[in-house]
Amino acid sequence: MTKAPLMHEPSSHEIAQRIANLALSKKATDIKILDVKELTSVTDFFVICSGDSDLHIKAIVDEVLEKMKADRILPWHKEGYENLQWVLVDFVDVVVHIFRREVREFYGLETLWGDAKTEEVKDSDES
Repeated sequence: MTKAPLMHEPSSHEIAQRIANLALSKKATDIKILDVKELTSVTDFFVICSGDSDLHIKAIVDEVLEKMKADRILPWHKEGYENLQWVLVDFVDVVVHIFRREVREFYGLETLWGDAKTEEVKDSDES
């Protein structure tokens, strides 16, 4: 009897990239992956993005949750889904922040974590 090969366990960076691309598929804007693993022991990466309305933010969050669940990667915690201004989804090694643009500007997470290596995620059609 042969055993099925072990499936590839995605790295935290691969999970962050997957989440960023899921957000992009729902037209999230200003998507950034911050590598914070050298700055904190709490998580490895932040994925930060913006949505234009409550409905838009809900669509982004729902897409991330649905597709990650299909990949058998479940969130440990979720906050902010009730008011849809700043939704935080904690996948332990990757923490996702989905903001209304003005709320994102107010809190300035990118400035707070300014020492993090930052990767911008853009649609391949963007220049």
